[in-house]
Amino acid sequence: MPTSESSPIIAFLAEQPLLLLFIVASIGYTIGRIKIKGTSLGVAAVLFVGLAVGALSPALTLPPIIFELGLVIFVYTIGLASGQGFFASFKSKGLRDNAFFWLMITYAALATVGAHFLLGFKATITSGIFAGSLTNTPALAGILDQVRLLAPADQLEAMLSEPTVGYSVTYPMGVLGMILVVYVMQRVWKINYREDALQAHEFQAVDPDLVTRTIHITNPAVEGKRFGELWQQFHWPVVFVRVKRDERVLLSTVSLELRRGDLVNIVGAAEEVEKVIPQLGEPASESLDLDRSEYDFRRIFVSNPEVANRQIADLGLPKTYGAFITRVRRGDIDLLARGNMRLELGDRVRVVARRTDMSAVSRFFGDSYKALSEIDLLTFGLGIALGLIIGAIPIPLPGELTFKLGLAGGPLVVALVLGALGRTGPLVWNLSYSANLTLRQIGLIMLLAGIGLRSGYTFVDTFAKSGGITIFLAGAIITMSTAFLTLWLGYKLLKIPFGLLIGMLSGLDTQPAVLGFSLQQSENELPNVGYSLIFPIATITKIIYAQLLLLLLSNR
Repeated sequence: MPTSESSPIIAFLAEQPLLLLFIVASIGYTIGRIKIKGTSLGVAAVLFVGLAVGALSPALTLPPIIFELGLVIFVYTIGLASGQGFFASFKSKGLRDNAFFWLMITYAALATVGAHFLLGFKATITSGIFAGSLTNTPALAGILDQVRLLAPADQLEAMLSEPTVGYSVTYPMGVLGMILVVYVMQRVWKINYREDALQAHEFQAVDPDLVTRTIHITNPAVEGKRFGELWQQFHWPVVFVRVKRDERVLLSTVSLELRRGDLVNIVGAAEEVEKVIPQLGEPASESLDLDRSEYDFRRIFVSNPEVANRQIADLGLPKTYGAFITRVRRGDIDLLARGNMRLELGDRVRVVARRTDMSAVSRFFGDSYKALSEIDLLTFGLGIALGLIIGAIPIPLPGELTFKLGLAGGPLVVALVLGALGRTGPLVWNLSYSANLTLRQIGLIMLLAGIGLRSGYTFVDTFAKSGGITIFLAGAIITMSTAFLTLWLGYKLLKIPFGLLIGMLSGLDTQPAVLGFSLQQSENELPNVGYSLIFPIATITKIIYAQLLLLLLSNR
Protein backbone atom coordinates (compact mmCIF):
# COMPACT_ATOMS: atom_id res chain seq x y z
CA MET A 1 0.00 0.00 0.00
CA PRO A 2 1.48 3.39 -0.87
CA THR A 3 2.56 5.76 1.85
CA SER A 4 3.13 9.49 2.05
CA GLU A 5 6.89 8.95 1.73
CA SER A 6 6.55 7.09 -1.61
CA SER A 7 4.23 9.54 -3.37
CA PRO A 8 4.75 13.30 -3.73
CA ILE A 9 1.03 13.77 -4.48
CA ILE A 10 -0.01 12.03 -1.28
CA ALA A 11 2.57 13.98 0.70
CA PHE A 12 1.26 17.24 -0.78
CA LEU A 13 -2.39 16.39 0.00
CA ALA A 14 -1.44 15.36 3.52
CA GLU A 15 -0.08 18.86 4.09
CA GLN A 16 -3.21 20.51 2.61
CA PRO A 17 -6.22 19.24 4.60
CA LEU A 18 -8.63 21.85 3.21
CA LEU A 19 -7.68 20.97 -0.36
CA LEU A 20 -8.15 17.30 0.52
CA LEU A 21 -11.59 18.03 1.99
CA PHE A 22 -12.85 19.78 -1.12
CA ILE A 23 -11.42 17.18 -3.51
CA VAL A 24 -13.20 14.39 -1.63
CA ALA A 25 -16.40 16.44 -1.34
CA SER A 26 -16.56 17.36 -5.03
CA ILE A 27 -15.82 13.84 -6.29
CA GLY A 28 -18.22 12.26 -3.78
CA TYR A 29 -21.01 14.70 -4.52
CA THR A 30 -20.64 14.07 -8.26
CA ILE A 31 -20.73 10.29 -7.84
CA GLY A 32 -23.70 10.61 -5.49
CA ARG A 33 -25.79 12.24 -8.21
CA ILE A 34 -25.40 9.27 -10.57
CA LYS A 35 -28.70 7.40 -10.71
CA ILE A 36 -29.10 3.69 -11.34
CA LYS A 37 -32.74 2.79 -12.03
CA GLY A 38 -33.86 5.99 -10.36
CA THR A 39 -31.80 5.51 -7.20
CA SER A 40 -28.59 7.25 -6.13
CA LEU A 41 -26.39 7.37 -3.03
CA GLY A 42 -26.72 11.13 -2.80
CA VAL A 43 -24.33 12.98 -0.52
CA ALA A 44 -23.53 9.71 1.32
CA ALA A 45 -21.16 8.92 -1.57
CA VAL A 46 -18.75 11.41 0.03
CA LEU A 47 -18.19 8.86 2.80
CA PHE A 48 -17.19 6.12 0.37
CA VAL A 49 -14.88 8.42 -1.60
CA GLY A 50 -13.31 9.46 1.70
CA LEU A 51 -12.75 5.80 2.59
CA ALA A 52 -11.15 5.13 -0.80
CA VAL A 53 -8.84 8.15 -0.64
CA GLY A 54 -8.01 7.61 3.03
CA ALA A 55 -7.02 4.00 2.27
CA LEU A 56 -4.04 5.28 0.27
CA SER A 57 -2.14 6.52 3.32
CA PRO A 58 -2.65 7.09 7.06
CA ALA A 59 -1.43 10.65 6.48
CA LEU A 60 -4.52 11.47 4.39
CA THR A 61 -6.81 12.61 7.15
CA LEU A 62 -8.53 15.78 8.35
CA PRO A 63 -8.15 17.62 11.65
CA PRO A 64 -10.84 16.45 14.13
CA ILE A 65 -12.29 19.97 14.34
CA ILE A 66 -13.56 19.70 10.73
CA PHE A 67 -15.43 16.48 11.46
CA GLU A 68 -16.81 17.83 14.76
CA LEU A 69 -17.89 21.17 13.29
CA GLY A 70 -19.67 19.40 10.43
CA LEU A 71 -21.50 17.13 12.86
CA VAL A 72 -22.68 19.97 15.09
CA ILE A 73 -23.89 22.14 12.18
CA PHE A 74 -25.67 19.19 10.57
CA VAL A 75 -27.65 18.00 13.59
CA TYR A 76 -28.40 21.54 14.79
CA THR A 77 -29.93 22.63 11.47
CA ILE A 78 -31.97 19.43 11.29
CA GLY A 79 -33.35 20.13 14.75
CA LEU A 80 -34.29 23.72 13.93
CA ALA A 81 -36.14 22.63 10.78
CA SER A 82 -37.96 19.77 12.52
CA GLY A 83 -38.79 21.39 15.87
CA GLN A 84 -42.35 22.56 15.23
CA GLY A 85 -43.33 19.40 13.36
CA PHE A 86 -41.74 17.18 16.01
CA PHE A 87 -43.78 18.50 18.93
CA ALA A 88 -46.92 18.93 16.82
CA SER A 89 -46.66 15.27 15.82
CA PHE A 90 -47.56 14.17 19.33
CA LYS A 91 -51.13 15.32 18.78
CA SER A 92 -53.80 12.90 17.53
CA LYS A 93 -52.25 9.73 16.07
CA GLY A 94 -48.79 11.25 15.96
CA LEU A 95 -48.04 10.03 19.49
CA ARG A 96 -49.12 6.51 18.57
CA ASP A 97 -47.07 6.54 15.38
CA ASN A 98 -43.95 7.86 17.09
CA ALA A 99 -44.29 5.17 19.77
CA PHE A 100 -44.70 2.52 17.07
CA PHE A 101 -41.57 3.59 15.22
CA TRP A 102 -39.65 3.82 18.49
CA LEU A 103 -40.55 0.15 19.01
CA MET A 104 -39.34 -0.69 15.50
CA ILE A 105 -35.98 0.97 16.18
CA THR A 106 -35.85 -0.92 19.48
CA TYR A 107 -36.42 -4.14 17.54
CA ALA A 108 -33.50 -3.27 15.24
CA ALA A 109 -31.29 -2.63 18.28
CA LEU A 110 -32.26 -5.98 19.82
CA ALA A 111 -31.62 -7.76 16.52
CA THR A 112 -28.17 -6.14 16.47
CA VAL A 113 -27.51 -7.41 20.00
CA GLY A 114 -28.53 -10.88 18.85
CA ALA A 115 -26.06 -10.70 15.96
CA HIS A 116 -23.36 -9.55 18.39
CA PHE A 117 -23.64 -12.63 20.58
CA LEU A 118 -24.39 -15.08 17.77
CA LEU A 119 -21.52 -14.00 15.51
CA GLY A 120 -19.05 -12.77 18.12
CA PHE A 121 -18.55 -9.20 16.87
CA LYS A 122 -16.62 -6.61 18.85
CA ALA A 123 -18.79 -4.03 20.61
CA THR A 124 -17.33 -1.27 18.41
CA ILE A 125 -18.25 -3.13 15.22
CA THR A 126 -21.70 -4.06 16.55
CA SER A 127 -22.59 -0.44 17.31
CA GLY A 128 -21.36 0.53 13.83
CA ILE A 129 -23.56 -2.20 12.30
CA PHE A 130 -26.59 -0.72 14.06
CA ALA A 131 -25.82 2.81 12.77
CA GLY A 132 -25.15 1.55 9.22
CA SER A 133 -28.15 -0.77 9.01
CA LEU A 134 -30.41 2.21 9.70
CA THR A 135 -28.10 4.68 7.84
CA ASN A 136 -27.62 7.27 10.56
CA THR A 137 -24.36 9.22 10.38
CA PRO A 138 -24.96 11.24 13.60
CA ALA A 139 -25.32 7.90 15.43
CA LEU A 140 -21.92 6.85 14.09
CA ALA A 141 -20.50 10.19 15.19
CA GLY A 142 -21.90 9.61 18.68
CA ILE A 143 -20.24 6.18 18.76
CA LEU A 144 -16.87 7.66 17.78
CA ASP A 145 -17.31 10.30 20.47
CA GLN A 146 -17.80 7.56 23.09
CA VAL A 147 -14.85 5.53 21.75
CA ARG A 148 -12.57 8.50 22.42
CA LEU A 149 -13.67 8.42 26.04
CA LEU A 150 -13.41 4.63 26.48
CA ALA A 151 -10.41 3.52 24.43
CA PRO A 152 -6.89 3.25 25.88
CA ALA A 153 -4.47 5.67 24.22
CA ASP A 154 -2.50 2.90 22.49
CA GLN A 155 -5.68 1.39 20.98
CA LEU A 156 -7.53 4.58 20.10
CA GLU A 157 -6.85 4.72 16.36
CA ALA A 158 -7.70 1.04 15.80
CA MET A 159 -10.91 1.27 17.84
CA LEU A 160 -11.99 4.43 16.05
CA SER A 161 -11.85 2.60 12.71
CA GLU A 162 -13.95 -0.38 13.83
CA PRO A 163 -17.36 1.36 14.12
CA THR A 164 -16.79 2.86 10.66
CA VAL A 165 -16.13 -0.62 9.26
CA GLY A 166 -19.46 -1.87 10.63
CA TYR A 167 -21.19 1.28 9.39
CA SER A 168 -19.67 1.37 5.91
CA VAL A 169 -20.18 -2.33 5.16
CA THR A 170 -23.86 -2.28 6.17
CA TYR A 171 -24.76 1.19 4.88
CA PRO A 172 -25.42 0.28 1.20
CA MET A 173 -27.98 -2.37 2.16
CA GLY A 174 -29.36 0.08 4.72
CA VAL A 175 -30.48 2.07 1.68
CA LEU A 176 -31.12 -0.60 -0.95
CA GLY A 177 -32.69 -3.07 1.49
CA MET A 178 -35.36 -0.56 2.49
CA ILE A 179 -36.10 0.27 -1.14
CA LEU A 180 -36.31 -3.42 -2.07
CA VAL A 181 -38.79 -4.21 0.71
CA VAL A 182 -41.01 -1.24 -0.26
CA TYR A 183 -40.86 -2.26 -3.94
CA VAL A 184 -41.83 -5.87 -3.20
CA MET A 185 -44.57 -5.19 -0.64
CA GLN A 186 -46.37 -2.57 -2.72
CA ARG A 187 -46.75 -5.22 -5.41
CA VAL A 188 -47.68 -8.03 -3.04
CA TRP A 189 -50.43 -5.85 -1.56
CA LYS A 190 -51.28 -4.25 -4.94
CA ILE A 191 -51.19 -0.73 -3.56
CA ASN A 192 -53.23 1.89 -5.42
CA TYR A 193 -51.59 5.11 -4.29
CA ARG A 194 -54.41 7.33 -5.55
CA GLU A 195 -57.05 5.51 -3.49
CA ASP A 196 -54.59 5.22 -0.63
CA ALA A 197 -54.15 9.02 -0.52
CA LEU A 198 -57.91 9.56 -0.23
CA GLN A 199 -57.83 7.75 3.13
CA ALA A 200 -55.09 9.98 4.49
CA HIS A 201 -56.75 13.40 4.93
CA GLU A 202 -56.31 13.37 8.71
CA PHE A 203 -52.55 13.05 8.24
CA GLN A 204 -52.25 15.63 5.47
CA ALA A 205 -49.85 18.30 6.73
CA VAL A 206 -48.75 19.52 3.32
CA ASP A 207 -51.23 21.02 0.90
CA PRO A 208 -51.59 19.51 -2.57
CA ASP A 209 -51.51 21.80 -5.60
CA LEU A 210 -53.62 24.89 -4.93
CA VAL A 211 -56.09 26.39 -7.39
CA THR A 212 -58.04 29.65 -7.63
CA ARG A 213 -61.72 29.66 -8.63
CA THR A 214 -64.46 32.31 -8.92
CA ILE A 215 -67.95 31.46 -7.61
CA HIS A 216 -71.24 33.11 -8.54
CA ILE A 217 -73.35 33.31 -5.33
CA THR A 218 -76.79 31.88 -6.16
CA ASN A 219 -77.65 29.82 -3.06
CA PRO A 220 -80.28 31.73 -1.01
CA ALA A 221 -79.24 29.82 2.14
CA VAL A 222 -75.98 31.76 2.41
CA GLU A 223 -77.39 35.19 1.51
CA GLY A 224 -76.89 37.67 4.35
CA LYS A 225 -74.36 35.49 6.15
CA ARG A 226 -70.92 36.78 7.03
CA PHE A 227 -67.78 34.99 5.87
CA GLY A 228 -66.79 34.48 9.49
CA GLU A 229 -70.11 32.74 10.26
CA LEU A 230 -69.80 30.44 7.26
CA TRP A 231 -66.28 29.42 8.15
CA GLN A 232 -67.26 28.68 11.76
CA GLN A 233 -70.19 26.60 10.53
CA PHE A 234 -68.47 24.60 7.78
CA HIS A 235 -64.72 24.89 8.54
CA TRP A 236 -63.94 24.94 4.84
CA PRO A 237 -60.18 24.44 4.21
CA VAL A 238 -60.10 27.29 1.68
CA VAL A 239 -59.27 31.00 1.69
CA PHE A 240 -61.83 33.57 0.52
CA VAL A 241 -60.02 36.46 -1.13
CA ARG A 242 -62.11 39.01 -3.03
CA VAL A 243 -65.77 39.83 -3.69
CA LYS A 244 -67.04 41.69 -6.74
CA ARG A 245 -70.35 43.46 -6.09
CA ASP A 246 -71.95 46.03 -8.37
CA GLU A 247 -68.69 46.62 -10.21
CA ARG A 248 -66.87 47.17 -6.88
CA VAL A 249 -64.15 44.85 -5.63
CA LEU A 250 -63.99 44.21 -1.87
CA LEU A 251 -61.81 42.05 0.37
CA SER A 252 -63.52 39.02 1.90
CA THR A 253 -63.26 40.11 5.54
CA VAL A 254 -64.90 37.99 8.25
CA SER A 255 -67.57 40.67 8.79
CA LEU A 256 -68.56 41.06 5.12
CA GLU A 257 -72.06 39.74 4.33
CA LEU A 258 -72.70 37.74 1.15
CA ARG A 259 -75.37 38.82 -1.31
CA ARG A 260 -76.93 36.93 -4.17
CA GLY A 261 -75.14 37.80 -7.39
CA ASP A 262 -71.77 38.38 -5.72
CA LEU A 263 -68.68 36.99 -7.38
CA VAL A 264 -66.26 35.45 -4.86
CA ASN A 265 -62.85 34.05 -5.64
CA ILE A 266 -61.38 31.36 -3.37
CA VAL A 267 -58.06 29.51 -3.08
CA GLY A 268 -57.61 25.91 -1.95
CA ALA A 269 -56.92 22.35 -2.97
CA ALA A 270 -58.86 21.48 -6.14
CA GLU A 271 -61.01 18.79 -4.51
CA GLU A 272 -61.87 21.04 -1.54
CA VAL A 273 -62.78 23.95 -3.80
CA GLU A 274 -65.09 21.69 -5.81
CA LYS A 275 -66.91 20.78 -2.58
CA VAL A 276 -67.42 24.43 -1.60
CA ILE A 277 -68.76 25.67 -4.96
CA PRO A 278 -72.22 23.96 -4.84
CA GLN A 279 -72.74 25.12 -1.25
CA LEU A 280 -72.39 28.74 -2.33
CA GLY A 281 -73.62 28.77 -5.89
CA GLU A 282 -72.09 27.87 -9.21
CA PRO A 283 -68.83 28.39 -11.10
CA ALA A 284 -68.53 31.82 -12.68
CA SER A 285 -67.25 32.44 -16.18
CA GLU A 286 -65.32 35.50 -15.01
CA SER A 287 -61.91 35.00 -13.34
CA LEU A 288 -61.93 37.55 -10.55
CA ASP A 289 -58.26 37.00 -9.75
CA LEU A 290 -57.36 38.47 -13.15
CA ASP A 291 -58.95 41.82 -12.24
CA ARG A 292 -55.96 43.83 -10.95
CA SER A 293 -57.46 47.27 -11.45
CA GLU A 294 -57.81 48.02 -7.71
CA TYR A 295 -56.48 44.98 -5.83
CA ASP A 296 -53.22 43.51 -6.98
CA PHE A 297 -51.31 40.42 -5.84
CA ARG A 298 -47.60 39.85 -5.37
CA ARG A 299 -45.21 37.29 -3.91
CA ILE A 300 -43.18 38.85 -1.11
CA PHE A 301 -40.21 37.41 0.78
CA VAL A 302 -40.46 37.24 4.55
CA SER A 303 -37.12 38.69 5.66
CA ASN A 304 -38.23 40.89 8.58
CA PRO A 305 -37.33 39.17 11.90
CA GLU A 306 -40.27 40.94 13.56
CA VAL A 307 -42.65 38.93 11.36
CA ALA A 308 -40.88 35.57 11.66
CA ASN A 309 -42.57 32.88 13.77
CA ARG A 310 -45.73 34.90 14.24
CA GLN A 311 -49.13 33.52 13.27
CA ILE A 312 -50.77 35.05 10.22
CA ALA A 313 -53.89 35.92 12.23
CA ASP A 314 -51.76 37.95 14.68
CA LEU A 315 -50.29 40.17 11.96
CA GLY A 316 -53.51 42.18 11.56
CA LEU A 317 -53.04 42.63 7.81
CA PRO A 318 -56.74 43.19 6.88
CA LYS A 319 -57.13 45.90 9.51
CA THR A 320 -53.78 47.65 9.07
CA TYR A 321 -53.19 47.34 5.34
CA GLY A 322 -56.44 46.02 3.90
CA ALA A 323 -54.45 42.99 2.72
CA PHE A 324 -54.79 39.20 2.67
CA ILE A 325 -52.26 36.38 2.48
CA THR A 326 -53.62 33.61 0.28
CA ARG A 327 -50.64 31.25 -0.06
CA VAL A 328 -47.28 30.66 1.54
CA ARG A 329 -44.52 29.11 -0.53
CA ARG A 330 -42.01 27.28 1.67
CA GLY A 331 -39.18 25.69 -0.24
CA ASP A 332 -40.84 24.24 -3.34
CA ILE A 333 -44.28 23.70 -1.79
CA ASP A 334 -47.31 26.01 -1.81
CA LEU A 335 -49.24 26.03 1.48
CA LEU A 336 -52.69 27.45 2.08
CA ALA A 337 -52.47 30.53 4.31
CA ARG A 338 -54.35 29.54 7.46
CA GLY A 339 -54.70 31.90 10.39
CA ASN A 340 -52.72 29.69 12.79
CA MET A 341 -49.80 29.20 10.39
CA ARG A 342 -46.48 30.58 11.63
CA LEU A 343 -44.41 32.37 9.02
CA GLU A 344 -40.71 31.57 8.72
CA LEU A 345 -37.81 33.57 7.38
CA GLY A 346 -37.49 32.80 3.69
CA ASP A 347 -41.20 32.12 3.14
CA ARG A 348 -42.71 33.73 0.05
CA VAL A 349 -46.20 34.98 0.83
CA ARG A 350 -48.71 35.75 -1.89
CA VAL A 351 -50.46 38.92 -0.77
CA VAL A 352 -53.59 40.57 -2.17
CA ALA A 353 -53.80 44.32 -1.41
CA ARG A 354 -54.67 47.64 -3.02
CA ARG A 355 -52.08 48.67 -5.55
CA THR A 356 -51.42 51.84 -3.52
CA ASP A 357 -50.73 49.82 -0.35
CA MET A 358 -48.50 47.13 -1.87
CA SER A 359 -45.24 49.00 -1.20
CA ALA A 360 -46.10 49.39 2.48
CA VAL A 361 -46.98 45.69 2.73
CA SER A 362 -43.67 44.77 1.10
CA ARG A 363 -41.77 46.88 3.63
CA PHE A 364 -43.67 45.21 6.46
CA PHE A 365 -42.52 41.72 5.40
CA GLY A 366 -39.02 42.90 4.47
CA ASP A 367 -38.85 41.48 0.94
CA SER A 368 -35.04 41.48 0.94
CA TYR A 369 -32.89 38.81 -0.72
CA LYS A 370 -29.83 40.23 1.02
CA ALA A 371 -31.36 39.96 4.49
CA LEU A 372 -32.27 36.33 3.84
CA SER A 373 -28.69 35.50 2.92
CA GLU A 374 -27.44 36.74 6.29
CA ILE A 375 -27.39 34.47 9.34
CA ASP A 376 -28.02 35.84 12.83
CA LEU A 377 -24.77 34.63 14.37
CA LEU A 378 -25.94 35.66 17.85
CA THR A 379 -28.83 33.21 18.01
CA PHE A 380 -27.03 30.60 15.88
CA GLY A 381 -23.98 30.70 18.15
CA LEU A 382 -26.01 30.77 21.38
CA GLY A 383 -28.09 27.78 20.29
CA ILE A 384 -25.08 25.67 19.36
CA ALA A 385 -23.23 26.67 22.54
CA LEU A 386 -26.19 25.61 24.66
CA GLY A 387 -26.38 22.33 22.74
CA LEU A 388 -22.70 21.62 23.36
CA ILE A 389 -23.16 22.29 27.08
CA ILE A 390 -26.16 19.93 27.26
CA GLY A 391 -24.24 17.32 25.29
CA ALA A 392 -21.33 17.43 27.75
CA ILE A 393 -23.47 16.73 30.84
CA PRO A 394 -22.88 13.13 32.07
CA ILE A 395 -26.05 11.10 32.61
CA PRO A 396 -25.66 8.22 35.11
CA LEU A 397 -26.75 4.73 34.04
CA PRO A 398 -27.10 1.48 36.00
CA GLY A 399 -23.84 -0.38 36.61
CA GLU A 400 -21.82 2.79 37.33
CA LEU A 401 -21.89 3.74 33.66
CA THR A 402 -22.35 7.29 32.38
CA PHE A 403 -23.84 8.48 29.14
CA LYS A 404 -23.58 11.79 27.31
CA LEU A 405 -25.68 13.14 24.47
CA GLY A 406 -22.39 14.35 23.04
CA LEU A 407 -21.75 16.48 19.98
CA ALA A 408 -24.60 14.81 18.09
CA GLY A 409 -27.37 14.54 20.67
CA GLY A 410 -26.93 17.77 22.65
CA PRO A 411 -27.23 20.24 19.77
CA LEU A 412 -30.07 18.21 18.24
CA VAL A 413 -32.19 18.23 21.41
CA VAL A 414 -31.63 21.94 21.98
CA ALA A 415 -32.37 22.73 18.32
CA LEU A 416 -35.67 20.83 18.45
CA VAL A 417 -36.78 22.94 21.42
CA LEU A 418 -35.59 26.22 19.89
CA GLY A 419 -37.08 25.33 16.52
CA ALA A 420 -40.45 24.76 18.20
CA LEU A 421 -40.21 28.03 20.15
CA GLY A 422 -39.27 29.96 17.01
CA ARG A 423 -38.43 33.11 18.90
CA THR A 424 -37.79 34.33 22.45
CA GLY A 425 -38.63 38.02 22.62
CA PRO A 426 -36.47 39.71 19.98
CA LEU A 427 -34.31 36.60 19.44
CA VAL A 428 -35.35 34.57 16.36
CA TRP A 429 -33.90 31.06 16.57
CA ASN A 430 -34.96 29.66 13.21
CA LEU A 431 -32.97 30.13 10.01
CA SER A 432 -34.42 30.82 6.61
CA TYR A 433 -35.23 27.71 4.59
CA SER A 434 -32.41 28.25 2.11
CA ALA A 435 -29.81 29.08 4.78
CA ASN A 436 -30.77 26.02 6.81
CA LEU A 437 -30.56 23.72 3.81
CA THR A 438 -27.18 25.12 2.73
CA LEU A 439 -25.63 24.85 6.19
CA ARG A 440 -27.04 21.35 6.62
CA GLN A 441 -25.48 20.21 3.35
CA ILE A 442 -22.11 21.75 4.19
CA GLY A 443 -22.13 20.21 7.65
CA LEU A 444 -22.98 16.76 6.34
CA ILE A 445 -20.24 16.87 3.69
CA MET A 446 -17.64 17.88 6.30
CA LEU A 447 -18.86 15.10 8.57
CA LEU A 448 -18.84 12.36 5.93
CA ALA A 449 -15.49 13.38 4.46
CA GLY A 450 -13.93 13.50 7.92
CA ILE A 451 -15.20 10.05 8.90
CA GLY A 452 -14.18 8.47 5.60
CA LEU A 453 -10.67 9.91 5.44
CA ARG A 454 -9.93 9.17 9.08
CA SER A 455 -10.91 5.51 8.78
CA GLY A 456 -9.95 4.69 5.20
CA TYR A 457 -6.41 3.43 5.73
CA THR A 458 -7.34 0.79 8.31
CA PHE A 459 -10.64 -0.07 6.67
CA VAL A 460 -9.37 -2.79 4.29
CA ASP A 461 -7.23 -4.51 6.91
CA THR A 462 -9.94 -4.36 9.58
CA PHE A 463 -12.59 -5.46 7.09
CA ALA A 464 -10.62 -8.62 6.25
CA LYS A 465 -9.89 -9.47 9.86
CA SER A 466 -13.40 -8.78 11.08
CA GLY A 467 -15.27 -10.91 8.55
CA GLY A 468 -16.69 -8.35 6.14
CA ILE A 469 -19.13 -10.77 4.46
CA THR A 470 -20.58 -11.74 7.84
CA ILE A 471 -21.01 -8.08 8.78
CA PHE A 472 -22.72 -7.37 5.43
CA LEU A 473 -25.19 -10.26 5.82
CA ALA A 474 -25.96 -9.37 9.44
CA GLY A 475 -26.69 -5.77 8.44
CA ALA A 476 -28.87 -6.84 5.51
CA ILE A 477 -30.98 -9.06 7.76
CA ILE A 478 -31.39 -6.29 10.35
CA THR A 479 -32.38 -3.72 7.70
CA MET A 480 -34.81 -5.85 5.72
CA SER A 481 -36.48 -7.52 8.69
CA THR A 482 -37.03 -4.12 10.30
CA ALA A 483 -38.50 -2.74 7.06
CA PHE A 484 -40.80 -5.73 6.52
CA LEU A 485 -42.03 -5.79 10.12
CA THR A 486 -42.66 -2.03 10.05
CA LEU A 487 -44.68 -2.19 6.83
CA TRP A 488 -46.68 -5.25 7.87
CA LEU A 489 -47.62 -3.96 11.33
CA GLY A 490 -48.17 -0.39 10.14
CA TYR A 491 -50.32 -1.24 7.13
CA LYS A 492 -52.19 -4.32 8.30
CA LEU A 493 -52.53 -3.69 12.02
CA LEU A 494 -52.46 0.10 12.47
CA LYS A 495 -54.09 0.83 9.08
CA ILE A 496 -51.65 3.62 8.22
CA PRO A 497 -52.04 4.65 4.55
CA PHE A 498 -49.21 3.04 2.60
CA GLY A 499 -47.96 6.28 1.02
CA LEU A 500 -47.67 7.84 4.46
CA LEU A 501 -46.15 4.66 5.90
CA ILE A 502 -43.29 4.43 3.41
CA GLY A 503 -42.46 8.07 4.18
CA MET A 504 -42.38 7.13 7.86
CA LEU A 505 -40.12 4.20 7.01
CA SER A 506 -37.81 6.64 5.21
CA GLY A 507 -37.81 8.72 8.40
CA LEU A 508 -36.98 5.65 10.49
CA ASP A 509 -34.04 5.07 8.15
CA THR A 510 -33.34 8.86 8.18
CA GLN A 511 -32.53 8.31 4.53
CA PRO A 512 -33.35 10.88 1.79
CA ALA A 513 -32.66 8.28 -0.93
CA VAL A 514 -35.45 6.05 0.41
CA LEU A 515 -37.71 9.10 0.65
CA GLY A 516 -36.96 9.99 -2.96
CA PHE A 517 -37.90 6.48 -4.07
CA SER A 518 -41.11 6.67 -2.01
CA LEU A 519 -42.09 9.97 -3.62
CA GLN A 520 -41.52 8.47 -7.06
CA GLN A 521 -43.80 5.55 -6.27
CA SER A 522 -46.63 7.48 -4.61
CA GLU A 523 -46.60 10.59 -6.86
CA ASN A 524 -47.99 12.66 -3.97
CA GLU A 525 -46.73 14.46 -0.87
CA LEU A 526 -47.73 11.86 1.74
CA PRO A 527 -44.21 10.39 2.06
CA ASN A 528 -42.90 13.88 2.93
CA VAL A 529 -45.48 14.14 5.70
CA GLY A 530 -44.50 10.75 7.13
CA TYR A 531 -40.79 11.50 6.89
CA SER A 532 -41.01 14.78 8.82
CA LEU A 533 -43.22 13.12 11.45
CA ILE A 534 -40.76 10.32 12.31
CA PHE A 535 -37.35 11.78 11.43
CA PRO A 536 -36.66 13.66 14.71
CA ILE A 537 -37.57 10.84 17.10
CA ALA A 538 -35.74 8.32 14.90
CA THR A 539 -32.57 10.43 14.85
CA ILE A 540 -32.53 10.98 18.62
CA THR A 541 -33.34 7.34 19.39
CA LYS A 542 -30.64 5.97 17.09
CA ILE A 543 -28.00 8.33 18.47
CA ILE A 544 -28.81 7.18 22.01
CA TYR A 545 -29.18 3.47 21.19
CA ALA A 546 -25.92 3.34 19.23
CA GLN A 547 -23.96 4.69 22.16
CA LEU A 548 -25.79 2.49 24.66
CA LEU A 549 -24.94 -0.59 22.58
CA LEU A 550 -21.28 0.36 22.69
CA LEU A 551 -21.31 1.07 26.43
CA LEU A 552 -23.29 -1.98 27.51
CA LEU A 553 -21.64 -4.53 25.20
CA SER A 554 -18.15 -3.23 26.00
CA ASN A 555 -18.69 -4.11 29.63
CA ARG A 556 -19.57 -7.75 29.00
